[in-house]
This record gives sequence, C-alpha cells and structure tokens, in this order.
Amino acid sequence: MKTYLLSTSSKKTFEEPLTKKPHWIRVKFPKGKNYLKLKFLVDQHKLNTICKSGSCPNLGECWGNGVATFLILGNICTRSCKFCGVKTGKPKELNWEESEKVARSIKLMKIKHAILTSVDRDDLKDLGSFLWVETIQSIRRICPSTTMEALIPDFQGTPSLLDLILQTHPNIISHNIETVRRLTNEIRVQAKYERSLEVLHYLKKNGQKRTKSSIMLGIGENEEEVIETMEDLKKINVDIITLGQYLQPSPKHTPVITFIKPSQFQKYKSIGMKMGFQHVESAPFVRSSYHADRHIL
Repeated sequence: MKTYLLSTSSKKTFEEPLTKKPHWIRVKFPKGKNYLKLKFLVDQHKLNTICKSGSCPNLGECWGNGVATFLILGNICTRSCKFCGVKTGKPKELNWEESEKVARSIKLMKIKHAILTSVDRDDLKDLGSFLWVETIQSIRRICPSTTMEALIPDFQGTPSLLDLILQTHPNIISHNIETVRRLTNEIRVQAKYERSLEVLHYLKKNGQKRTKSSIMLGIGENEEEVIETMEDLKKINVDIITLGQYLQPSPKHTPVITFIKPSQFQKYKSIGMKMGFQHVESAPFVRSSYHADRHIL
C-alpha cells in the first residue's frame, strides 16, 4: 500500500461508543419552497424514499435542489445490516405498478436527477432485478430528460442479474462497500467485502462508464484501513467515492465509536483526488447520493 502521510494516530481503533455529538454534527431543519413541495408530493403519493427511510441529514438540501433518491421493491429489507435504518423482516409482495408510479412522480415533482435504490430482496428468485429494469425503463419513457443513478444491491454477485442493470444504461451505477474489510462481517452481516468489489469490477469491465461507491466512517475503522479501502476501489477503476460520518439510526443499531473531524474528511478527500478518482465527496454529512447530480459531468 502506498503511503499518504498517515498521522501518528492512524492505527488507533476506538472501542468505546460515543453518545455526545460534537459541534460540527448539527443537522439543519429542512425548509424552503422546493423542499415543502416535494415533501407534500412524497406524502400525497405515499412514495418510498431512502431520504426519509434512511433519515438522511441532507434531505432538505437535496430536495430543495430537485434531487431525490427513490426506494423501490417496498420498504422492508431481507437483510439486517447493523447500520441501516430501513426496516428488516419479511417483505410484502411486489407491486408491479411501483415502476410507473415512481416515474410519474418524478415527472410531477420535476426531478432533474433521480437516484434509484432498493431494499435487498433475497426472497425473490430474480432478487428484484426485473422490477429494477421496469422502473428504469419507465423513467426513461416518461421523463426522458431526467438523469439517473442506480444505487444497486449486490444481487448476490450474479452476473446475469447485473447484466440486466447494465443493459438499461443508467448514467451512473453505484454499489456501496459501506465499511472496511475488517468490519464487514460484523456490520453488514449477509454481505461480503470481496463480493462488493467483484460487483463493481464486473460493472466496469462490462461497459459501465461511471461507477461509484461509498464508505461510512466512525464505527471503529482506522485511517490506514480507510485508505486501503479507497485503494481497493481505485484498483477496479471506480470513478466516484463518497465518505461520510455514520450516525446511529436507533439504540438497536451499531453505536458510533468516534466522530470524525471535518479536517480528517478533508484529508481523505485530498488523498482520494491524488489517487485519481474523478469525484470525491468527503464530509461529515455526506451520503452516497450527496451532490449526485454533479457526478454525471
């Protein structure tokens, strides 16, 4: 691994959970005309958005700029990742009208850039991939000027299912590696670090122009491990990475071990740009969809 001027404390792994938030972790209350309009439409049409389901701190800013992340395949996940605020359990039957509903809502909401994501549906034979395709195609038909990012699950690493997504040609396909190798089994449970790398590599080598991944910080990783993860993503030609502070959705979820200082996030951004990533978003409130509309340029 290359050296990127690691600090003397880079190998420290924090063990004691933190409860008191530092002054730089202050979420602004969402407001503004555009935000209120989008909130009304989301509530009126009973849409599932990861913005709300995942308690995203950037909800007000993104909705105010005409960017939103839509959650498809229902709102109950078959996996039980210890960091995620989305409900887990036995999902309901698929609603095949969901694809048309999402597309028409995007048109009604005048969304400029749409991010699609989904719960994991390991209960389905196709793992939900067919509804993914239906939704992307519906958006293309109804909202031809809307740019799109597909933030996909790993589809258990199945090439034929990944091919279905590739054939719809989203502007960006992203898949989040979420955390460092050492913590993956503990935090992501049913996911695998190597599988996520394989998915991103498969997408790139089979023609996807822009790929993207995200890392959350503050759950016990150290600086050297973060840089190693960034290097692993660069080796498979991922174009865009985002790094943000993990915030505990509820007392039942993995606790925050440390709050990463803004200066450390800036250091990761500088390191990422030196590695050659096209875009690096790195700050406490950054999430995978933060500034997503800028990543297509």
